[in-house]
This record gives sequence, structure tokens and C-alpha cells, in this order.
Amino acid sequence: MYVEERMYLLHPGKAPEYFKHYEEVGMKVQLKHLPNLVGYYVTEAGMQNLVTHLWAYDDLDQREKMRASMQADPEWQAYLPRIRPLIVTQETKIHKCAPFFVGRLKKMLAAVK
Repeated sequence: MYVEERMYLLHPGKAPEYFKHYEEVGMKVQLKHLPNLVGYYVTEAGMQNLVTHLWAYDDLDQREKMRASMQADPEWQAYLPRIRPLIVTQETKIHKCAPFFVGRLKKMLAAVK
């Protein structure tokens, strides 16, 4: 399994607006296409205005198909112009699960379905 880590550095003071748009529009459409949300976080200490979210995938082909489906969704395309002006930088990392953690991650995902 793989976990994608997406980090968005927001302009100072823009986190409440970003979260408002995400809760009202982005989360619904995103979860329609990417059901394996592992976590969604904002920094408490360290670099401020950093939003991090984690998404699990069985393999990289599944990730590619799910993200392509989301990108093609008109609701997602309408959402992006709302949040892009709030973002300074974006960084994405793909992590491969350690062998001993795959079962635990699958149990975590099954518990939220």
C-alpha cells in the first residue's frame, strides 16, 4: 500500500477560508473519488499555515485512476479556483507502507467505512 502526503502552505490568515471552502465543497467531491482519507491536519507548532492530508491507495495505478476521475469531475474543477489563490506552495510525497504496517492501515481504513 501507498500513502500520498499532500502539503499546502497557505497565505497567512487564510486557513479559515480554505477550510470553509473544503468543508462546503471540496471534501464531498474529493471523498467521492478518493475514499481512503487517512488524515487531514493543520500545524499547531512549527511552520504555520501548513495543511497536510494523507490518502491511502492499494497501488500507484489505483491512485492514478482515482485522481484522474476526480480531476475530470466538474464539481472539482469548479472548486479549484476557490482555493488556489489561498495556496503559496504545494508539495506531494508518496510513501510506501512498511511491511508490518500494511495490515494495520487496512484495518484503520475498514473501521471508517
